[in-house]
Amino acid sequence: MLSLRTLFTLASRFGIALLNFGVVLLTARALGAAGRGQVSLLLTDVALLLLFIGLLGGSSLMYLAPRRNVWRLLVPAVAWAVAVCGAGAAVVAVARPGALGGYAAHVGALGLLQALFSICASLLLGRRREHLFNLLNLLQAALLAAGLLTAFYGFGHRTLSAFYAASYLATGLPLVVAAVALARQPDPRPLTRRALRRTTLELARHSRGAHLSSILAFLNYRLGYYFLAAWAGPSAVGVLSVGTALAEAIWLLGRSTAQTEYVALINAPDRAARRAPIVRAARTTSLLTAAGLGVLLLVPPDVLTAVFGRDFGAARPVIAWLAPGVWALGSTMVLGAWFTGQGRYAPNNRATAAGLVVALPLFALLIPRWGAVGAAAATSAAYLTVAGILLWYFAASETAATQPGASSPASKAHNK
Repeated sequence: MLSLRTLFTLASRFGIALLNFGVVLLTARALGAAGRGQVSLLLTDVALLLLFIGLLGGSSLMYLAPRRNVWRLLVPAVAWAVAVCGAGAAVVAVARPGALGGYAAHVGALGLLQALFSICASLLLGRRREHLFNLLNLLQAALLAAGLLTAFYGFGHRTLSAFYAASYLATGLPLVVAAVALARQPDPRPLTRRALRRTTLELARHSRGAHLSSILAFLNYRLGYYFLAAWAGPSAVGVLSVGTALAEAIWLLGRSTAQTEYVALINAPDRAARRAPIVRAARTTSLLTAAGLGVLLLVPPDVLTAVFGRDFGAARPVIAWLAPGVWALGSTMVLGAWFTGQGRYAPNNRATAAGLVVALPLFALLIPRWGAVGAAAATSAAYLTVAGILLWYFAASETAATQPGASSPASKAHNK
């Protein structure tokens, strides 16, 4: 059975998934395949900035929040976010000189807003404010959907600029709420330079190990968008993004379970006792993820065309090719949380690195011939690789735990 915390997180993520579905639907119908592709590239560029920001923050903020003064964690994380977003906007301006409407400035500004929100929310989650964390993310998704609905159909502004405005609103208001909640934490405010430097170094040390797998996972998840944009154009990216959004919506259970178990693990006095609940959660997640994908695969192309527009019937084979990898990775997300929650990053890093090694040649081989379907097939192969290696490491770590004298490459990596 799933815990009440997991069920609440699952319900919140289900609401977020529905609202995100609404965003995909609104942008697809209002902007078409090409416009939806531009939105997807914008979100991917912002996500890339957030990955570099996570090199001094990310999940390490949650890991250290129960043990350290939150203000000592907040100061270096915010300073790093400002520096990365400024540099990132400059790089985008040089890399895409033909982009219209101040695209680079919007990437930098939206990236910074999202980074500040993520930093505050992560610190709150590390302090076990899970309900607030979930509600803040739900609020962000609701504001974005409501803003787009108002702009597209209330005022008739069916442009990328309307998406920018809605995104600022959707991130800015939850950021204010999160900042106020964080300000109420009882940690002493005065900070010495020595203590701040010591905490910054500790945060950087944890972030490098923890966040490498996030960077590699992002490349597995979204690198195909850039290959597809170069070889097939934004319309193909739009089709891939719709298929991906629908297939990966099934991950809400895996992500909810992983989040709950991670928070429980980093706050547990006996972490070894959390292994059995994680195994049970992985089994439940696997069955429910398979059931959800089965229902999704029954949806015919005509329904996708009727819902999203005539350009998006081609998303049906994208979903079919993504399904095996989505099931495998969704089933093993909680295993990744098991390693990360103990500060053991090698299994996740090696699994995601192997997935990228599989994905890169497949992107180059399949995308020029089959476009969005080829990108989906390559991505699915990467997901299967990551999931298989995580499962192998988890099984090997169990053997090492039950047989103290045993030694294997996996158990050695597990203990790094």
